[in-house]
Amino acid sequence: MDDLQGNPARQEYAALRDAIRERGTARVVLFVALMAVWGALVVATASALTLPVASLIPLVVLGAGFEAIAALHIGVERVGRYIQVRYEGDTADSGAIPTTWERTSMAWGRRFPGSGTDPLFTTSFFLATVVNYLPVALTGEMSELVLLAVAHGAFAWRVTRVRAWASRQRAEDLQRFRLLLSAHDTQNP
Repeated sequence: MDDLQGNPARQEYAALRDAIRERGTARVVLFVALMAVWGALVVATASALTLPVASLIPLVVLGAGFEAIAALHIGVERVGRYIQVRYEGDTADSGAIPTTWERTSMAWGRRFPGSGTDPLFTTSFFLATVVNYLPVALTGEMSELVLLAVAHGAFAWRVTRVRAWASRQRAEDLQRFRLLLSAHDTQNP
């Protein structure tokens, strides 16, 4: 820690790496807690309420949890790209072998596509959406089935859109930080 005293750049770097670690852990903890709460709500609404529209209660909780997880993931990725450009000397035309964490992490994803985990837990959210709809499918009238299928479909569409955007985020954020920080460096030599 003494090495960080009086060096704002090193302090910022350390704080940003801490933020990545903490938010990454929070995302996983939040997911597990969300699934427990959602599961309890599904059981409670399926057993206590005879109205299929009650399936919207756990769906709203599922949606809110997904948005929180997505926000944590997007924030972590954005901080990582900032670190990469600001502290790891990443340049647009760099052909060097990555030697630092953020650059190595991006190179891993390009070199071994599909070898990582799903940071947004999308498969679990899709399965939860189907399970959430099952009580409706078993007890609902046709008008309820259609209306609630649209609500569940809208959530699945949102998960799909966020996943698609997140898959492009690293490259887009990297480009944006390159522009922002090069403009900043030009204005403040």
